[in-house]
Formats: sequence, C-alpha cells, structure tokens
Amino acid sequence: MTKSIHAILLILLPFLIGCKPSDPNAAAASYPSKSITVICPWAAGGGTDRLSRFIADQLQSELGKPGVVINRTGGSGAVGHSAGALAKPDGHTITMITFELSTMHWMGISDLTWEDYEPVLQMNADAAAIIVRADAPWKNLNEFLAAAKADPGKLTMSGTSTGGAWDLARAGFQLEADVPVEAIRWIPTKGSAPSIVELLGGHIDAVCCSVPEAISQIEAGQLRTLAVMSEDRLLDYPDMPTAKESGINWVAVGWRGLAVPKGTPEPILQTIREACERIITSPEYDDFMKKNGFSTEIRTGDAFSQFLADQDSQWKTVIEAAGYAK
Repeated sequence: MTKSIHAILLILLPFLIGCKPSDPNAAAASYPSKSITVICPWAAGGGTDRLSRFIADQLQSELGKPGVVINRTGGSGAVGHSAGALAKPDGHTITMITFELSTMHWMGISDLTWEDYEPVLQMNADAAAIIVRADAPWKNLNEFLAAAKADPGKLTMSGTSTGGAWDLARAGFQLEADVPVEAIRWIPTKGSAPSIVELLGGHIDAVCCSVPEAISQIEAGQLRTLAVMSEDRLLDYPDMPTAKESGINWVAVGWRGLAVPKGTPEPILQTIREACERIITSPEYDDFMKKNGFSTEIRTGDAFSQFLADQDSQWKTVIEAAGYAK
C-alpha cells in the first residue's frame, strides 16, 4: 500500500506543483501579456467613448500592448459596468466607470456598486449648471427659484432622461433650496443637446447640464448661466456664480474614472495606476480635455475610494427624496 501511494504521489507531483498559487509579483512582471480592453458603458461617439479611446491609445504607448475599446451599452449603463466588474481580474480589462455607478443600484437598475471594483483613479468631473435663455426674466438664481415657489408646476426644465445625471442634480439642488422636486416639471429628453434645442425654441424654461455642453450657445449670447453646482467658480468660466453663492449648499458633478475587477493583484493594480497617472498628468491629456470641453478632476487611491463612497451616500438621499428609489 505504501509503495502504491508513493507511486501515485510521484505521478501527481508535477501537477500539484503546477497548481500551486501563482506569485503576484511574477504575474506583475509579465504584465501585460496581451491587449488591454477598456470597456465603455456608453455608445460610440459620445464624450465617455472619446475619453475611453484616448485612454486606450495612451495605455498602448505606456504599456506596450494594443489598447482596445469595447462599447457595452444598455440598461442605463448597467451592462457595461457589470461586464467590467465580472471580467477576469488580471489587469487586462479596465472599465471607464461613470456617475451612474453611484445611482443605478438605488434605482433598482442593477445591484452593482463601486465596491465591486478596485478603483484606479478619477480623471474628470463636470459640474451641473442651471442655464436659461439670455432673454429670460430671471436675472439670478434666487429670482428663478422664487418663481418656481410662487407657481409650482409652471416652470419646466430638461437635460437628460428622467432619473438621469442632470435630473438628479437638479432634484437634489431643489431639495437643498427647499423647493419641492415637482415644483419644476422635468421634461425628459435623450440628452443635453436636444434639451438645448428645446430651450432655444422657447419650449422649456431652463436646462440643467454641464457648462461645456452649452458653451457654444452661452458664448454666442443665446443662453445664460444662473449658477453652477460646484464647490468654487469654474476656472475656465470665472464669471459664472456658484449655487453656494446664493446660499444653496449643493454640489453635483458628472464624473468619469477607471476601475478594474475586484481581486486584481496589487502589483498589477499599481502598474495600471502609475501608467494612468502618467497619462492624466501629460500635456496631451490637457490638450484633449480642453479640446473636448471636459473639466479635469483627479483623485487616486484612498481619495478616489472616499469620493465614490460619498457619491453613493449623496445620491441615495436624493433618489429616495425624489421618489425614484426602487
């Protein structure tokens, strides 16, 4: 019996050695071993897609392997975010996570949260803004809010679909201003561009979106910004007042960042983070962001994780108060 067991062990020994846990440092040393996929949860041609393709190209230069973007759309962002979270945690799949990751689970769209990832870094944040026609009767934010309170349901606003980023931004803003969410009727559209068309045509009273999305019409003198929902005035648009200056302590941003699946080995995560940090501190990144009208906001490591946790808490409160929770 002893000889038989010994013989079996001799046969199995090579397999047992081959099955021992891999060395994370060895895996990092050979990383990347194939092309790197950047999953974009949104359609080709949009801002998130353009940023994803820029990052994929830069990662190819940094890490020496092809960078490929795959657009996994659907489910209000849930399909792409889920595909990224469930990918093999070997560093070869990176997800461009967006604001919707902070809201979709509270709205019953998906169970996914930021804790299903290893956050890499945040690269962008665009503050929401309340924008009206240049000839609108309200000269400042307080006059606009006073009109909404005086005649609830008369004023209309748009910027996204119902429950989208800018709808939630204005809902939280109104709650902070003690203006009921339903006091301003939200007219859903497919995005800021069609909303701006409706505003210019006089079909709605205001739009909530980022300043870069409406900057052409603002600079042409067709539209006017009543307030931006940022901590401080925007560096590129210092003449635009913040909501805080009108006594409304509210900040709302649409953000983008990068994350990898939970369980990605720390040495590989560090390699990715360092490569991405070099990318987003480069002149090429600054030029790309300015050309596309995106605001740069960088957070890494624990700072990004804390931001994601804070966003999760902030939007839970708004979604429940606005009646969008499922």
